[in-house]
Amino acid sequence: WVCVPASLLQDKTKDLSRNAADWIGTIGGFKETTLWIDCMLLLIFGGIPWQASAQKLSFVAGIGCILMAIPPALIGAIARNTDWRLTNYNPWNNGTKSESILADQTNMVVPLVFQHLTPKWVAFIGLGAVSAAVMSSADSSVLSAASMFAHNIWKLAIRPNAHEEEVICVMRIAIIAVGFCATLMALTINSIYGLWYLCADLVYVILFPQLVCVVYFKHSNTYGSVTGYIVGLLLRLSGGEPLLSFPAFIHYPMYEEVIKEDGTILGTQFFPFRTMAMLGSFITCIGTSYLSEYLFANGILPVGMDFLKCVVNIPPERIALHSDVSFNVSSETLNAQRAKDSGDNYTRTNFLKPPETSTITELSTLQPSNNKDYLTLSKGI
Repeated sequence: WVCVPASLLQDKTKDLSRNAADWIGTIGGFKETTLWIDCMLLLIFGGIPWQASAQKLSFVAGIGCILMAIPPALIGAIARNTDWRLTNYNPWNNGTKSESILADQTNMVVPLVFQHLTPKWVAFIGLGAVSAAVMSSADSSVLSAASMFAHNIWKLAIRPNAHEEEVICVMRIAIIAVGFCATLMALTINSIYGLWYLCADLVYVILFPQLVCVVYFKHSNTYGSVTGYIVGLLLRLSGGEPLLSFPAFIHYPMYEEVIKEDGTILGTQFFPFRTMAMLGSFITCIGTSYLSEYLFANGILPVGMDFLKCVVNIPPERIALHSDVSFNVSSETLNAQRAKDSGDNYTRTNFLKPPETSTITELSTLQPSNNKDYLTLSKGI
């Protein structure tokens, strides 16, 4: 808002309303409409699996985005209606001027306007504000990604017994790796908006089906989750990604290729393959979960093959507790509560007797009847 008035109050820019009709684009025909609907569903449902804090922040930031989106739009209109031959803009560094900004430099419209169409002190404030915003977002993103890898992946999955010093060392290495990857992407990708789409794309295809299955389908398990993840990822990668110059392995219907001047071939998938990949992951997750439960529950597969321990070979600490029992209670309190809920007259000592001295009263419905390892001791257990 400080730089926009300064950009308007100079004689190199023409009337902004003379090409206002070009500001509003068109979707196109049937192919473009299917792509637009696919991207619309991607943005709508791709934001649901985000963390609650991120979702709330997005709603609150919506007002700020509306206010802060007006200056970039005005700056773009100013750049569009400016005769850049009257400025010091020298795109080829040989003294040759250009009437408009080159196509490969349109992502630098804001700094170019600040540099050539505003006084130096205004440009200093504008570029400083942009740099501060970019750096604050970049360092927080790098630190959060490295911290998440160190604590959620290294500490919980790879080395549960790792010391705090080791976790900190891994975090420092992850910061370097994430920073290198982020720098590489910043130098090779020209669209920030495209990166935002890509982030929502992966969440929509991979995480959204997982979230729906976990919340609404009680029979979903780890086998379905893993297979659904793999199927969704493969289907998504098969369609390619022009933003990353990643070629398509499968040419879906309405696929078109465009050959650039440098010989690079870019393909556009007008078919809504992202939604197809999401539905494929969702169906695979449900189908595999039901199939694995059926095979283990009916004894078709032995119990030992449940290597993920999520269908029949479930560890005691992962068995769901009663809703009125806290997850933080001790094992003694939990056993006493179970004995009370069962209606039996067991004392605490009798309840904790070894299985061979107790009376078997019920068979588990999820286990084969000929497997003695899965006989329960009490109806309330």
